[in-house]
Amino acid sequence: MSGELQPLSSVDAAYVAGVIDGEGTIPLIRMHRGENRRPVVSISNTELPLLRYIRTVIGAGRITNKRAAAIHHTPSYAYVLTGRRAISLMRQVVPFLRTYKAARAQLILEHYVAVTPRNGRYSPALKAKRDEFERAFFAIRVRGVELTPPSAIPSSSW
Repeated sequence: MSGELQPLSSVDAAYVAGVIDGEGTIPLIRMHRGENRRPVVSISNTELPLLRYIRTVIGAGRITNKRAAAIHHTPSYAYVLTGRRAISLMRQVVPFLRTYKAARAQLILEHYVAVTPRNGRYSPALKAKRDEFERAFFAIRVRGVELTPPSAIPSSSW
């Protein structure tokens, strides 16, 4: 199955980026014990129609129910896109991200494929590069990331 998604219009890419900035995360997670971390784009929200719209526009991903901590809590949902498809989405929305998530997405776009062999076999040198990539990724947090103001981004990015 291909990692490429359907192309987003610039309006849809900007909208999805805004939702990711506000309600989403761009982590590296392990799907199974003992497995290497893979990139994920996740959006949590109580508005199921919003997440369905996001899934329709992107053309991939899954929506799951989240467990309510208490009976009086509003039901909530999570949209999740993993692996190469998450990378494909990041490629389309990164020009529009405005939070620390832009730095995380850019790091994934620049280095993840190079430090991740498709067969999962790592030489000691490649494993060291992969570990360094993960350290750099997790060092990017909400605080301490200098954001580029929209006026400083070339108009060709829009």
